[in-house]
Amino acid sequence: MTKLSGERIDLHTHSTESDGTLTPQELMEHAKEVGLSAIALTDHDCIHGIAKARPAAKSLGLELVPGVELSTDYEGREVHILGYYIDENNREFLARLHDFVDGRDIRNEKMVALLRKEGFDITMKGLYEKYPDSVITRAHFAGYLVDNGFVKDRKTVFDKYLGDDCRCYVPREKITPFEAVRLIRLGGGLAFFAHPVLCHMNYDKLRCFIRDLKAEGLDGMEAVYSMNTPGDESNMLTLAHEFDLLVSGGSDFHGANKPHIRLGSGKGNLQIPYDILAKIKEYRQNLKQG
Repeated sequence: MTKLSGERIDLHTHSTESDGTLTPQELMEHAKEVGLSAIALTDHDCIHGIAKARPAAKSLGLELVPGVELSTDYEGREVHILGYYIDENNREFLARLHDFVDGRDIRNEKMVALLRKEGFDITMKGLYEKYPDSVITRAHFAGYLVDNGFVKDRKTVFDKYLGDDCRCYVPREKITPFEAVRLIRLGGGLAFFAHPVLCHMNYDKLRCFIRDLKAEGLDGMEAVYSMNTPGDESNMLTLAHEFDLLVSGGSDFHGANKPHIRLGSGKGNLQIPYDILAKIKEYRQNLKQG
């Protein structure tokens, strides 16, 4: 079916497979409800949700872009790299991703031990029973503590226990953003720098960083994003043009875990036209043809 340029999309979303609150199937249904014509499922460090989302997307006439969001470290900053059109059957990619998730599991066990020292009755078994088939993140820890009445709300969990540098926080072993770009390309995907403004680099440093990512195979930047000001978006579009990078756009929807962010529209005024995805698909097709 031919897509019209006026149709809206969202290329940055999360489900219960990572730290969202809608299942992959529910996310597809919600995308249809809000009038999207295409959506990328980009769960953190896992691709389990794609196979679950695909039948729902197909039945709803929704175009699904299989994706992932990798958490990386660059000079003490957390940098996220989005991957689009990931090959879910690439064994080498899956093995590397599995190793990446193993590091998260070790970290989670350490945080459970620290929380237990604080007097909370929390176990990894309990977390997996509450959130089956999910990659457990700090958002799941927060939900568990609040739902069991141990802490009054999620904000308190992060402010007092699990926020960066809090007493039960354990830093993760992260890959570099350059390794993430290479890993996504290994998996047959296209690599995009997620929400660059949130990295809080000055313009010159950000420009140099993007230059270096481009040299490693970066394909694009998420220049259109829920938290961007008009000035931020203008700057990101300028950088994308300077380095001949594609542009993507997304809300970073997490459901109730980020209640101020709505699917497809962010804080209410986000508009991501289908033209953005059309250019990504054209670029991908040209790469295939070599």
